[in-house]
Amino acid sequence: MDLCFDLLEWLGPDTSTSVLMLLDDPADLVRASAVSRSWRRFVVYNGFCKKLCLRMCLEVSCFVNVVESTSRESAEVGSSSAMEWESLEKEHRAYSYLSYCLVSIAGNGDCIGASIRASSTDNYPDESIEHTLVESDRVDLRPSYWSSEGESDPGVPETLTYRLGFKLCIINEIRIQPFQAYFQDGNPIYSAKAVRFRMGHSRSPQVTGMDANTNVGQGTPNENYTWTYVSPSFPMVQENSLQSFKLPRPVICIGGIVQIELLGRVQVQEMDGLYYICVCHVQVIGRPLTPIFDANFLEDDRQSVLKFFPEKHDCCLLGTSDSCASHTFRERIKHMRARRGWNQRILNTLLGVVESDSDDDADS
Repeated sequence: MDLCFDLLEWLGPDTSTSVLMLLDDPADLVRASAVSRSWRRFVVYNGFCKKLCLRMCLEVSCFVNVVESTSRESAEVGSSSAMEWESLEKEHRAYSYLSYCLVSIAGNGDCIGASIRASSTDNYPDESIEHTLVESDRVDLRPSYWSSEGESDPGVPETLTYRLGFKLCIINEIRIQPFQAYFQDGNPIYSAKAVRFRMGHSRSPQVTGMDANTNVGQGTPNENYTWTYVSPSFPMVQENSLQSFKLPRPVICIGGIVQIELLGRVQVQEMDGLYYICVCHVQVIGRPLTPIFDANFLEDDRQSVLKFFPEKHDCCLLGTSDSCASHTFRERIKHMRARRGWNQRILNTLLGVVESDSDDDADS
């Protein structure tokens, strides 16, 4: 007769914990929790899925609680231990799926929904941050780019701040194309020396809405935002190309605000002898966690509650980059409706498509 025994029981809790903490694939933890009731209880009780998320993404520490929203009725619980177990089960389900999202590579696309503002603008609105959402350096035979104000000091930085199309996104890389002034002698490229990225959320609700875009040409102090992630700096090449800056690890942008810091200037404009930074196009590459996840911010604005919607699993946007692109496209067009300086005939055509899609969504 074969000898049967429980490996976890044989190893003991300390050694079993050390072994399971070595797993770096969330699928392995899910499989371990499905071996038996005792294995599931051990995996759930010790919160291994949450610990794995924390190892992969430090921003997970901002979530102080998990709320699971579902139509099914919770079972009646009659003791504090039963309530504690139900809470641990919810965390296990939420973080096991979140860890899967962190390792998934499907569904990456541009997550920018709208521009918020630039720290300075040379000629507004002709050289506004809004132009960086357009993939071409020319629109209607006119140059399309953002330009900073000129500075005699090449060390003066600039910032470009954007609102993503979703409150929660996993960001992998950011792409920036410096602008080449093809209408100036020598075709100079006004790149920055280096870039750095910040991600987080607004401290006041109105800053993330449409009202935040009414003063695009004015600077915004960082005190308006809570940054939950700051990247290392990356050198930028003085080339007319869409340059990719891959983050050291996947980052959860909690709150949907991304700020690009442009550090240092390299190009002088011949006509005035001042240093400028000009950007043609910006993309924030990642995938939304909406509609499966959401977040509510607490009084301590560095903490939030993670909301989990397991019943929306089938309509999760992982692997559906077309849906992500469609959503962000709608956000941009709706944002431009209230702005001046854009060709209204083109906007009306685009808005007709957007409003039609919105009506279809409402009908469904």
